[in-house]
Amino acid sequence: VTTGISWLEEIQSFYRERSAIEKEYSAKLSALAKRFHEKKAKKVGTLSVGDTPTLTPGSLESASLTTWTTQLSTVEKRAAEHERYATELIQQIADPIKNVSLRFEEVRKSHVEYAAKLEKERDGAYKQAEGKILPRVCSRTIRCKIMGPQHGQDTEEDLQNMQDLSETRVSFTNSMWTLASKLENNALLRSSDHMQFLTSEIPRNDPKLDSMMFIRHNVATWQEPPDMGFEPSPVWHDDASMVVDDTAKVFLKNILLKSKTQRNEYKREVDQKQRDVEKARQIRQNIRDGKDKRDEVEVVRAIFALQEELHECERKWIIAEVETSTITSVVGDISIGAQNHNFKSQTFKIPTNCDLCGERIWGLSAKGFDCIDCGYTCHSKCEMKVPADCPGEQSKEAKKKLKSERQAAAVAAAAAPPPTTNGGAPPPGIAELPSLSRSNTMNSLSSGYAASAQRSVSGASKAPGADGGQDVPAGRKGRIVAPPPTSFVSEAAGDIPNGARPRREAKGKMLYPYQASDAGELTVDEGAEVVLVEPDDGSGWVMVTAGGSTGVVPASYCEIYQPTELPDRPMSDYSTSSASVAGSTSTGPAGKKKGPAVAPKRGAKKLHLVEALYDYSAQSDVEFSMSEGDRFVLVNRDTGDGWAEVEKGGQTKSVPANYIKDV
Repeated sequence: VTTGISWLEEIQSFYRERSAIEKEYSAKLSALAKRFHEKKAKKVGTLSVGDTPTLTPGSLESASLTTWTTQLSTVEKRAAEHERYATELIQQIADPIKNVSLRFEEVRKSHVEYAAKLEKERDGAYKQAEGKILPRVCSRTIRCKIMGPQHGQDTEEDLQNMQDLSETRVSFTNSMWTLASKLENNALLRSSDHMQFLTSEIPRNDPKLDSMMFIRHNVATWQEPPDMGFEPSPVWHDDASMVVDDTAKVFLKNILLKSKTQRNEYKREVDQKQRDVEKARQIRQNIRDGKDKRDEVEVVRAIFALQEELHECERKWIIAEVETSTITSVVGDISIGAQNHNFKSQTFKIPTNCDLCGERIWGLSAKGFDCIDCGYTCHSKCEMKVPADCPGEQSKEAKKKLKSERQAAAVAAAAAPPPTTNGGAPPPGIAELPSLSRSNTMNSLSSGYAASAQRSVSGASKAPGADGGQDVPAGRKGRIVAPPPTSFVSEAAGDIPNGARPRREAKGKMLYPYQASDAGELTVDEGAEVVLVEPDDGSGWVMVTAGGSTGVVPASYCEIYQPTELPDRPMSDYSTSSASVAGSTSTGPAGKKKGPAVAPKRGAKKLHLVEALYDYSAQSDVEFSMSEGDRFVLVNRDTGDGWAEVEKGGQTKSVPANYIKDV
């Protein structure tokens, strides 16, 4: 009985610790819900309608945020249930066990005291009987017979009472366990009700509701942007009308044939891509309906990839459609009856001439086209200019004959002087060109037109020289003669004369003598005056001109002065960075100065040669006159003004940038 009563103390300690755990869990759940309530409150506007809504939502929340609020509220309710259960464990289980345990202990002690009292009375009766004299033995015998049975009966009753106390403890313990189980079950049922409510609320969050709310609060006035219009150029042979001469029709016919073929191919591909996108969307819907177990994220990723391919294909189809409709509306369907060449892309590893322009197609990087049927070869740039007159599949001998005829025609066309148009006046339908000069085109973003635009102008073949009447000789085979840069501009009053370009040079002197030891280097004596051609780019070498020769010398062997400021020339400021000597010097055996150690990077300053493509007559003393094939050392490429600086014979001057090519 004593052990059982002490065990009740352990049972009530268990329920007290269980109550503490429930209280701690309840507090953590409440803190968690509170923290995320605060976070949600800070982002409710951004998550619902974005950062810059056109309509303030007020206290409204998106459907997703409302569902999230329900989730957090459910956590708070569950925290309250755990708090309630913890309190019930203390009030209805732990405290009653403690009180009953104390009462059981009191009853146990009473029984122990009563048993001790009975034992004492028995022992006293025996002692009293033993102290009587013999004559009174009868009286003693009678007393012993009375105390023996009486003591046994009292002891039996006391033991029965102790047994009843133990059984009562067990019954009480069972009742407490039953009550504790009911309390926990009730707490779980209440929590289950909260979770069932949350489960029923989640499906109400329709994915479209968030989008609808965002759109409603961000609707702004929308105006369809206008289509891009045609903007005629003031310089190019360019207007809103399409050129429809014979040469242009060849080009348009090839474009039309190519566009019509691509239009049909891209249309079929667009239809197939659209079907693929619809299939992927149906799979996504099946996943949402629970009919498909695939990963929805991967399906969405696949939809994005398919849509990207669809948009790219649609763009190509629209381009082909617009090209077809535009050309057809101007010149009609000129592709009817055309016999296209069966071109195949080729990389010509042996020298091959283009059958259209007559120039070479050769080199690992020189790609062109070869007609499989008739053997027509051309540059990639000439493909769309080839007439669609393929005679069909030819034998090897016929291909050779056609090749010879085409080459002869190409050479004859290249050698013929280009025809003039209206005596050099602008072509029909083109307004008079604006007054342009080098002074007002230097800073133009489109000033690079001089390098390419004039090669396609066939209406001006005369290059005004010093007297304004010198003819420009025809170019090399297959090239259109490029007119001088001034053939399409006029000098307005107050303009700087064409070609009069102020310059400034960076000069210096040699601090030490230098003896050339490799190609491209320059031998210079100590104290010699030099002109900086190209500054040090980090290699430790500079390119200079001295005594009519140009080459590289160590940057530490020379001192470059600051250039003298001359009148500004737009867009042609030349770099004047220099390297001054900053080191110790020593004197050789003969008293001659010896320069510092030379940087080993000499290869970075090799001379860059260019070759003249056309004849050109200088119009000022800052320009070179040149003939086709003349070579120069390139000093400064075209910086946007249409002119390049080159060096020859120790002099640095300018030439038209589109009149030279790299060697």
